[in-house]
Amino acid sequence: MEKGQLKDRSKIERRLGKIQERYVQVADLYEADLHQVEGRWLLGWNLIEERRAWREAREGAYLLRTNLQGATVQELWTKYIQLTEAEAAFRALKSELSIRPLFHQLEPRVKAHILVAFLGYSLWVTLKHLLRRNHSDCSPAQALAKLAAIHSADIVLPTTDGREIRLRRVPALTAEQQRLLTELNLSLPDHLNLNFECSVDSATA
Repeated sequence: MEKGQLKDRSKIERRLGKIQERYVQVADLYEADLHQVEGRWLLGWNLIEERRAWREAREGAYLLRTNLQGATVQELWTKYIQLTEAEAAFRALKSELSIRPLFHQLEPRVKAHILVAFLGYSLWVTLKHLLRRNHSDCSPAQALAKLAAIHSADIVLPTTDGREIRLRRVPALTAEQQRLLTELNLSLPDHLNLNFECSVDSATA
């Protein structure tokens, strides 16, 4: 423009737009104006001091914009944290607990679904606080994934008189599973009683 080589206003604006797009982080700090003097286009620009001061004030700060009403900053922060906890609750219900919305037609079924969701999330929060209280580095999702790998097994021993002896046992835990149970102050029994009545041809121990 200074050399008079760029004379088309639309081309100048496109060039200016590309520069603003390239430096988008500071583009809003400046005002640009095209004006014509003696048949030549000139570009004027100036720094917006208010925006510059605002950028310097917020540099390195975590800003929240909200429509919540609060008398003090602490009260607003408490309300904001409550919102994040509510969002985390719905996320846990949908993802980790896999309790997704169902379209029930009857009111008792709707209430039952809400009850199951509430009980599931209550257990989830209880596990989270247990892990936090014992300074565990596991999240509730990680803890459940590790504990879900624990299974019981039935050892079936045939006898000489044609009957079967069923022994229900818990296999040996991995070091990671045992460490997690220790952090939660929990232990698993070596022997589990069967929860069903055996036939006359079976015996349990």
